[in-house]
Amino acid sequence: MEELFERSSIPRAYFKLALPVVLSMVASMIYNLADTFFVSQTQNTNLVAGVALCTPLFSLLIAIGDIFGLGGSSLISRLLGEKANYTGSRVSSFCLYGSVVFGLITTVLLLVFDRPILHMLGATPATYPYASQFYRIMAAGAMPIIVSIVPGNLIRTEGFATQSMIGTMVGTVITIILDPILIFPLGLGAAGAALATVIGYTISAGTLVYLTKRYCQVISIDPKISRISWSLVGAVLFIGIPGSITNLMQAFGTAILNRYLVDYGPTRVAAMGIVLKVYMIIMLVMVGFAFGAQPLIGYTFGAKNMARFKKILHFDLLVEVVYALVFAIILMILAPQIIALFLHNAAVITAGTYMLRAFLLTTPFVGAVLVYTTVFQSTGKASGALIMSLARQGIVFYVMIVAGAALFGYHGVIWAQPAADVVTCLIGWLLSKVLFNRKKRV
Repeated sequence: MEELFERSSIPRAYFKLALPVVLSMVASMIYNLADTFFVSQTQNTNLVAGVALCTPLFSLLIAIGDIFGLGGSSLISRLLGEKANYTGSRVSSFCLYGSVVFGLITTVLLLVFDRPILHMLGATPATYPYASQFYRIMAAGAMPIIVSIVPGNLIRTEGFATQSMIGTMVGTVITIILDPILIFPLGLGAAGAALATVIGYTISAGTLVYLTKRYCQVISIDPKISRISWSLVGAVLFIGIPGSITNLMQAFGTAILNRYLVDYGPTRVAAMGIVLKVYMIIMLVMVGFAFGAQPLIGYTFGAKNMARFKKILHFDLLVEVVYALVFAIILMILAPQIIALFLHNAAVITAGTYMLRAFLLTTPFVGAVLVYTTVFQSTGKASGALIMSLARQGIVFYVMIVAGAALFGYHGVIWAQPAADVVTCLIGWLLSKVLFNRKKRV
């Protein structure tokens, strides 16, 4: 572990930790596209809509897992840098079993309040039967879905990024295989899609726990050491909660964007749906690099090796910005052809090309935003992490879209996200100056 985190060249350590996370993100994207494809092949509009309505539920479960996965990995990385390995073991055990307990509580609450929650999600008499089938199985499987997020993040703190990728991808592949089998030959429909997801995540969780026990020397699955001090619990939650809020803000931002676009007709809503899927391709790779570098950043900061810490941040920024710039240019050039792959509709292609190019224009700023966000998480800067998690697709985006729609109408709605990207990047830069300079003064 010390060899990788302390003595390896920065590019070698960075890519060894980040590339497996990038591949996991790509696998997740493939699963999402495959799942959407298989569900849509039922040709049942109400079933497709019912499953789509439950998307926020899945985001919620991932967000709960992130509380323990991101919060725990951030704290453990710093503890390993400080050579406080036994404390790191206790924190890892707490995070694993804390996610189990929260997962079971979540299942109970979701099943008890299923009807009001489904109506809140927008279920109608036509879509309710399908939405409820999907919802109840996902609710019953909440615990393994939540738990699967935790060991995947924790074992990367010891440098086992490849093992984390394997554990994640095993479940993803199984889900993709099971999806069409359960939906079509077995005729389970929406329930089949949910069951495939739960089975896949359960296998991922089991595989990752096994890999933790086999490879890790610090990360522990021993329940006997899961009791930790309230200060350590707070350190996990203060970083984990902002990390989970980031996922929820993505769902919030999409919902707000669609709400404002509805006034301009279904063609533009359809175009935005395609644009967001294409945009997600470039975004997931950027997220993979950013989160893949977290263990290296946290460890180096915990070890107080500030010269190496600064070099890592500069390299992280370089990778993110250069990648974003190169691929943004390629996708902007090919935008009409890419949109046409989804729908052969001239109006959709025109609208989608405009939207995609607007979104891609500020992707280098998004790369910097991701670096600032993960640095604040990795170094325990809870206030910075919280502000960044609420900004880009939350508060800043909401202000921009309200002002943009009022001042510039349709064009203001489209350019709200790019404007939010630039403003959030500036906020991250200012926060980094304040938070890290304050550390020096202390």
